[in-house]
Amino acid sequence: MIKSKFNIVLYEPEIPQNTGNIARLCACSGADLFLVGKLGFSLSDKYLKRAGLDYWNSVNIHKYNNLDELFNEFPNSVFYYLTTKSTNVYTDYKFKEGDFFVFGPETRGLPEDLLKKYWDNAITIPMAEGQRSLNLSNSVAIVLYEAIRQNG
Repeated sequence: MIKSKFNIVLYEPEIPQNTGNIARLCACSGADLFLVGKLGFSLSDKYLKRAGLDYWNSVNIHKYNNLDELFNEFPNSVFYYLTTKSTNVYTDYKFKEGDFFVFGPETRGLPEDLLKKYWDNAITIPMAEGQRSLNLSNSVAIVLYEAIRQNG
């Protein structure tokens, strides 16, 4: 049984199937899901609903217009920013209950200015040389379950 609670932030997600899979992951792990900014789909999208299956009623979903709204609501929380541009490996960090993991849109990642501002908390998942990125829902699962493992 999972005892720790974490928060997943999707900034401007574009692919409904990924968001649906992540919603299902959040339901199964007890994580809250924060959808921030302009979504690349409607929340009533059939692909989103299909990917999340019957888990939608088990997920705490929060919608924010922008990241500043989220930061203002949780000013004392720790945020980690997932990016392929960092050399800070996610397993080198000690996560604690209540932390937020911020993931960018599938085709472009998090904005450069955001990463520069919070560079010390910009983390990455190692990949083979020459590869671009992992699937968004896979990345969320990898980092979330490492945080759960550390706090289990």
